Amino acid sequence: MAAGAARRFLPLALLRACRPRQWLKNGLVFAAPTASGVLFTVQGALDALIAFAAFCAAASGAYLLNDAADVEADRRHPRKRHRPIAAGLVPVRLAWVIGIMLVVLAPAIAALSGGWRLPLVVAGYLSLTFSYTYYLKHQEVVDLVAVAGCHVIRAFAGAIAVQVPVTSWFLVVISLGSLQLVAGKRETELRASLGNATGNATRAILAAYTPGYLAGVRAMASGAMIVTYCLWALNEHPGPFYPMSIVPFVLIVLRHNLLVDRGVGEEPEELALSDRPLQLFVALLLLPLLIGIYLR
Repeated sequence: MAAGAARRFLPLALLRACRPRQWLKNGLVFAAPTASGVLFTVQGALDALIAFAAFCAAASGAYLLNDAADVEADRRHPRKRHRPIAAGLVPVRLAWVIGIMLVVLAPAIAALSGGWRLPLVVAGYLSLTFSYTYYLKHQEVVDLVAVAGCHVIRAFAGAIAVQVPVTSWFLVVISLGSLQLVAGKRETELRASLGNATGNATRAILAAYTPGYLAGVRAMASGAMIVTYCLWALNEHPGPFYPMSIVPFVLIVLRHNLLVDRGVGEEPEELALSDRPLQLFVALLLLPLLIGIYLR
């Protein structure tokens, strides 16, 4: 009876293992199409959605393979032990099979854009992801840059999908923002592991860091990103709308740093879905930006 119930709930458990909440990160592919003013054209929206679908498949495939590879470590983590693979709800072998299928499917979806560049970017994302899973995540400092690089590739893919140029301002802000998020995530994980009764880090690389170092990286990335964004908003665009976005942008950065200091920054996508002040600041940021972009 228990085995039959497990089979009935297997599709739902498999969907959870694909981490659909994490697809929120793939929303970065809409950043460049939005900023360039082409997102609300039929072709621009279609190309951006193709990129989004490709990265959702790639990310879910990578998550399945990563969780299958890290199943023993996840079982020692106070939160990750409840993931479907670590909890035994999804067989490890099935996770490998579905993960490989999604990884193969992702570039094929990207090819629907009609070019070769987007599939190549998706393949590059997968290469970086697998390099992280099997090697880079064990290399101190490099692991931070590798995870941040995955976010940057997502944003870059959006520009490739709709065939718009990527400015240096865009890349710098996205790169620094990604580094801030990753440093905050690692800092929260480290503080949580130090608070465990055993004092053991549930992610091996955390032993190489101190909370002060990660907080310093986060502060450095935050400050540099704010300065870069202000220079872009004040010097590159005439009119009042872009400068008006500076205040909510700074509020977003400050709010995220506050949440990390409170120990709730381990999953940034969950913060975006649950923290009301953060959602309000994002809305206040998007409003003047969209007006400035689409009234040009």
